[in-house]
Amino acid sequence: MPTSAMATRAELSLSMQCGDGVTTLPASRAQIRRWVAAAAEMPCELTLRFVDLDEARRLNAQFRGRDYATNVLTFPYDAPDVAIADIVVCLPVVEREAREQDKPLPTHLAHMIVHGVLHAQGYDHEDDDDAQLMEARERRILARFRIDDPYRPAD
Repeated sequence: MPTSAMATRAELSLSMQCGDGVTTLPASRAQIRRWVAAAAEMPCELTLRFVDLDEARRLNAQFRGRDYATNVLTFPYDAPDVAIADIVVCLPVVEREAREQDKPLPTHLAHMIVHGVLHAQGYDHEDDDDAQLMEARERRILARFRIDDPYRPAD
């Protein structure tokens, strides 16, 4: 995991894919790329795949042993000095969470994408200290886009 944000813009190779059943995205590809780039602290080679419930559930069961669809899965590959990863976003789960949390869909999507990109670079939230570090980083990145703190309790 990077120890601090890079002062210069990190190199970014980004491929976006839509799985079966995903016909539209709730944000433009250009906006999605800006969210990814804002979270990139090191050179990154990323594939961002938007999927339906079935594909997300299948991947979560196969790779994490959890038989349900989750909002975002990150599959990092071990490489020195570059973050290489596949990031899978389940749009129906993100849509449901946005409704439940009374957030605009693009706002919640931005959070999930930033979250996945940080995971790709080694951030995690397995213990309280790591979670605080990752959440603080997410807040700073999202604030650049005038997105409110995603961890603030609802009013």
